[in-house]
Amino acid sequence: MAESQQRLQPCPSSPNCVCSDATDGHGIEPIVIAGDAQMLWKRLQDYLAQQRGFTIKQVDDNYLRVEAKTRLLRFVDDVEFELRVGQGVIAVRSASRVGYSDLGANRRRIERIRKELEPNRQKPN
Repeated sequence: MAESQQRLQPCPSSPNCVCSDATDGHGIEPIVIAGDAQMLWKRLQDYLAQQRGFTIKQVDDNYLRVEAKTRLLRFVDDVEFELRVGQGVIAVRSASRVGYSDLGANRRRIERIRKELEPNRQKPN
C-alpha cells in the first residue's frame, strides 16, 4: 500500500479519540522512527502482544489494528498504527467505541506506548 493511501480515519467530534493526523484538539504526535523502521515496527507488535488488555486483530506490512480493553469497565477501544517510512513516523489513532468522553484514556494509552518504544528503552539482544 502506498503511503498516500492512508488508512487512519478522522476522529469524530466527541472527545474520546486521538489521532496523529488530526490538527485540532484530537491531535497527538506520531511515534517518531529513530533507527531501523522495521525493527521499531516489530518492537511495537511484540510490546502490544505481551500487554494485558491488548488483542492484535490485523497486521499488514504497514498497518496494525488492535483492540484495547479498559481495565475497570472493560470497554473495548480501537487502536491503529500506520508505518509511514517516508515520513519517518508511525501514525497513530486510538478511539473509544462507546460513550462521549474517555477522560483522556486514549491519549494516555498512546503516550504509554510511545514511552515504551523510546530508543533508551530498547532491551539488549
